Amino acid sequence: MRELLPIALLSLSFFSAGRLSADVAEPDSVLSLREVSVTALKQPARLSVQPVASTTVTADEVSRFNIVTMKQVSEIAPNLYIPEYGSRMTSSIYVRGIGARIDQPAVGLNVDNVPFLNKDNYDFDIVDIDRIEVFRGPQSVLYGRNTMGGLISIYTLSPFKYQGVRATGEYGSANSAKVSVGGYALLTPELGMSLIGYYTRTDGFFKNEYNNADVGAESQGSVRWKTAWRPSDAVSVENVAAVSVSRQSGYPYESVESGRINYNDTCFYRRTGVTDGLTVKWEGPHFTLSGITSFQYINDNMTLDQDFLPERYFTLTQRRHEWAFTQDVIATGKAGRYEWTAGAFGFYKRSSMGAPVTFGEQGIENLITGHYNKYSPYYPIAWDDDTFLLDSYFTTPTWGAALYHQSSYSVDRLTASVGLRLDYERASLNYHSMTNAGYTIYNATVNPPEVFSHVPVEIDDRGKLHRHDLQLLPRITVSYRWGATPSENVYLSVAKGYKAGGYNTQMFSDVLQQRVMAMMGLAMNYDVDKIVSYRPEKSWNWEAGVHFSAHEGRLRGSAAVFYIDCRDQQLTMFPEGTTTGRIMTNAGKTRSYGLEVAAVYRPTDRWILTASYGLTNAKFREFNNGKSDFSGNRVPYAPANTLFGGVTYIQPLGLSWLDNVSITCSARGVGDIYWDEGNTVKQPFYGLLGASVRLNKGDYALDIWGENLTGTKYSTFYFVSMGNSFLQRGRPRTWGATIRLNFKTT
Repeated sequence: MRELLPIALLSLSFFSAGRLSADVAEPDSVLSLREVSVTALKQPARLSVQPVASTTVTADEVSRFNIVTMKQVSEIAPNLYIPEYGSRMTSSIYVRGIGARIDQPAVGLNVDNVPFLNKDNYDFDIVDIDRIEVFRGPQSVLYGRNTMGGLISIYTLSPFKYQGVRATGEYGSANSAKVSVGGYALLTPELGMSLIGYYTRTDGFFKNEYNNADVGAESQGSVRWKTAWRPSDAVSVENVAAVSVSRQSGYPYESVESGRINYNDTCFYRRTGVTDGLTVKWEGPHFTLSGITSFQYINDNMTLDQDFLPERYFTLTQRRHEWAFTQDVIATGKAGRYEWTAGAFGFYKRSSMGAPVTFGEQGIENLITGHYNKYSPYYPIAWDDDTFLLDSYFTTPTWGAALYHQSSYSVDRLTASVGLRLDYERASLNYHSMTNAGYTIYNATVNPPEVFSHVPVEIDDRGKLHRHDLQLLPRITVSYRWGATPSENVYLSVAKGYKAGGYNTQMFSDVLQQRVMAMMGLAMNYDVDKIVSYRPEKSWNWEAGVHFSAHEGRLRGSAAVFYIDCRDQQLTMFPEGTTTGRIMTNAGKTRSYGLEVAAVYRPTDRWILTASYGLTNAKFREFNNGKSDFSGNRVPYAPANTLFGGVTYIQPLGLSWLDNVSITCSARGVGDIYWDEGNTVKQPFYGLLGASVRLNKGDYALDIWGENLTGTKYSTFYFVSMGNSFLQRGRPRTWGATIRLNFKTT
């Protein structure tokens, strides 16, 4: 981490002066010792007092529902859907009909204040989670680009809150195993550190019939080092460094026609990720100043049999190195009834990627030579080699800067808030596409056919593309406290959301293929700028909501209704015909409306009930791809309903060997989900039942659990490639056991 030291020292010297007073912590997260929160930098810790639709998953819920990845928060937060398919690179998140499968995310992710810039690095396991906050609706004023659908913030346990050793071990179906060990200590009353190691592996739940190999086998490991320092009553410093390594084999994509997983070429995904985030907070008598500095690095390789057939058509490899730096400076203050937040944010990231597509015998014959010979039977051609490489290299430097401000003023029970962000981004694409091959033309008018000529195929294309975007992102909210506590309020808000544009790098193989075909007189060349670039996505979100509590706080909940007008919505499409890539396109106009309800009820100390429901009606207002008009159709991949229910009962026993037993049952429901713009294929609504039994004794706990207990068959993904339809089945019934050890030293 030597390269991070100058950044850390620079940020520390800039922010480290002055005096401080403690932040107010959320009731479920009572802090001990000298803990001063460095997590609530832009919003108060108690989200229920804010005019925003949000869900907080506490440490207790993380433990009860065995959550180690944000995918497991899906459905717990209403209208949040994170399907599990493909590889860890596929981090699709859908909120209120808005989402993305590739490239720019619609929902932001922060982990211990660090904003993750690349959605390909969203999907990872993380242990010792202190809480997860899910914001729904645009968070663009405070958090900027790619948060138009919402924001997920994950906070890990602080050594100031817990000292001792925490360990877990788990084993379950498909030879799946997890193990973690973490140590938390106060080296001095002002300095705490924690070090957590984690490893997981699985054989996967499916087989490839071509070679009887496990599909979806995975191993993942990570190390996280957190340092928390309170040098004075004015300054708090926290640094979190993490390294994660993920290795996956295969993709369980099943042919719809045959109902089989059967493909011949190797598929895998490998990723190494490094993040380091430094958060510094100084609290003075009149305002608070904070800074978040981060470094991120991704080294990954996605290789797949892109046709997913037992024949040798073509394979894709995508190797990437990406570096990213972010800096956020935040100032907050309060003077009587007036509160304000202001800040400046900047980032720079640079990605270098190679994306070769290799054609095999069937690919050359069916996609290239077969087309030519169909129209020229008297002078057919034969490719000179058994394989054919379309090679592409890219560098994509991107940088952006933003200024933002939000002011709130309260009069008695009424509070009005206005926010505005000015966001600028410049993205570049430097590309180099090439191929070096050849084919032979035969004269078939004679017998036997004779060689007519040899034609070399040599293409070396280079170019540069640039795009820049300037966005003004306003937000206006009005809230009214109708109850006895700040957590009882109603609010109205309108906000603009923004998702950055970008480049379809996976389409360069198609561009190059069409160049080859054009040399044979069979195809038109693509306009590279039009086919590769896509515009930003923008939306206006109107929302009304309520937060409520009853029975002396034992019942807490929220409800909201919303309407979203979206322009230039970005959708991932597989172009028709025998193309090899995916394309992000701007799909005209869409609109989405719906409602969400969530509640937690603790009628007694023995019962905990959790429920949430989300309804979304998302349709195209205008979308014509030049061949079909999809206006009025449902937006694909976004579910119409999400449902979650959980019940926990705790029975104290007071035995010498067992303190208590708890039983948790949960149910998740999702659907309908349409898989295409024409709404011809869909996944109907389905439900998944889970249950666990926990035996608890002091520092020890044993969970015996099961998921999808009814063995429900459902699909999490569907696509069409080369005219063939594929889907991925969801996980079958699974069982397992988890042991947890918590040895506190204080």
